[in-house]
Amino acid sequence: MPTLPHLVVAPVVLPLVAAMLMLLLGSRRRVLASVINAAAALLGLGVAAAILWQVDAGGDRGATAVYLASNWEAPFGIVLVADRLSALLLVLTGTVAFSAALYAMSAWGRAGVYFHPLFQLLLMGLNGAFLTGDLFNLFVFFEVALAASYGLHLHGSGTARVKSGLHYIAVNLVASSLFLIGIAVVYGITGTLTMADIAATVPQVADADRGLLHAGAALLATAFLIKAAMWPVNFWLVPTYQAASAPVAALFALMTRLGVYTLLRLWTLCFSAEAGASARLGADLFVVGGLATLLFGTIGMIADRPLARVAGFSILVSSGTLLAALGLGSEAALSAALYYLLSATVAASALFLLVEQIERMASGGSARLAELDPEPDEDTNLDDAEMPLVGRRLPIPLALLGLGFMICAVLVAGLPPLSGFVAKLALLSAVMRPIVDGGPTTAPAAGWLLFAALLLSGLVALVVMAKAGIRHFWTSSAPPLPPVKFVEALPILLLMLAGVGLTLRAEDVLRYAGATARELATPAAYVEAVFSADPRPGPTRPAGRAEAAP
Repeated sequence: MPTLPHLVVAPVVLPLVAAMLMLLLGSRRRVLASVINAAAALLGLGVAAAILWQVDAGGDRGATAVYLASNWEAPFGIVLVADRLSALLLVLTGTVAFSAALYAMSAWGRAGVYFHPLFQLLLMGLNGAFLTGDLFNLFVFFEVALAASYGLHLHGSGTARVKSGLHYIAVNLVASSLFLIGIAVVYGITGTLTMADIAATVPQVADADRGLLHAGAALLATAFLIKAAMWPVNFWLVPTYQAASAPVAALFALMTRLGVYTLLRLWTLCFSAEAGASARLGADLFVVGGLATLLFGTIGMIADRPLARVAGFSILVSSGTLLAALGLGSEAALSAALYYLLSATVAASALFLLVEQIERMASGGSARLAELDPEPDEDTNLDDAEMPLVGRRLPIPLALLGLGFMICAVLVAGLPPLSGFVAKLALLSAVMRPIVDGGPTTAPAAGWLLFAALLLSGLVALVVMAKAGIRHFWTSSAPPLPPVKFVEALPILLLMLAGVGLTLRAEDVLRYAGATARELATPAAYVEAVFSADPRPGPTRPAGRAEAAP
């Protein structure tokens, strides 16, 4: 990255500095802390967009940027690597984080003393995990993000939050232990922790040691699959996301994507077609587990009535789809999966924010917010007079919520004309491409199963969301309607506009996703970029100065 060589480290340093600043403010200046939190999230989004623009400036080959921490070359020092994949996830993180930070300014930022610093520390962990090129530092950033998520999940207290929080912490502690053991095994076999160096070493591992290498990789994969919520180790996700506050649940959607990203990064880098006897290790597991997760999420959407649980199961559906596409391994499938990842994450995050507004409308007041916000603003008083819908104009808050819910339903179900439809159409096309290109007369069995599961999940999501819409909006009367605050409506609108933007710029986004998939299919370019990064020269001795005496 020739113009701004230190820009790669900014997504890690910026949230850390913001968290430190908010801690210095103390517990009484929460309004100022909420402003700093939102401003830092917006600035982080801008930095991520700048990184994406620069890594995409190299055309089809891209322009992978490598930052050598402490100016030590790989594999001896820690490296941060920004390529198309990591830049894409940074922009997605910034978009969701800024929306969640705006939403939290209304009330949730006052639900606990350290909400905003923990919010920024979670972003630091996510951004660091997306950028790091070192396996142990991936573990470190994972733990930073998890530690912050524990505190964020418990903000607001309540029995359901504590119960699900304990399950969430216990499961992730097990996953972290497996992660650390897997790192130790892989290091013992390869002698390195730099991802690029591991990728270069895997084909040369002796046959006698390859089984142990695969065991270490399996331990790592288990830890990542727990975070990616693959069935049957996804029992923790729906209760956790349902109990979390709305902005935290929206942010947690990124935590699940972190697990998918890590699998995508390490699997395509270390176990690609160039990995010799370890090529495509575990591909069948990804396909089978992804399909099982997709079907489990689909069944869960049918079985559950609360909208928050439906939103949680939609996360499982999208995770299963991404894992199955990863297992297929083709460039077309990976390209479509990346576009689907963007659309599904934006839709799920917007839905989690909308769910609280709809629940507040259904309860006719701010009972839940009163429990969480002991010092509400003056405009938080929601005990207005009843406003039955029969014979009266549709109230503006109800109309806005209904419109927002309809857009979310279209995105989640994958209906035209929004990005959810484009994403599913791209995935279906990737499955059918062998026939179109004159290949085998039938697609692989896994592809056909994914084809059917995608259509089924879309149909189920449409039915479930339609029933929920009828239940919440098509009623003869309604309880007192709460006002929709601008600071709560704006982030939902921004996420929906992001979904619309993905639709309007679908060709450009799919081009970028296709270039990213080609980079992932040729890991040699990533390895070369890491090892070709030279340390910056140190200061030189001024001419004419005498040598110091020994």
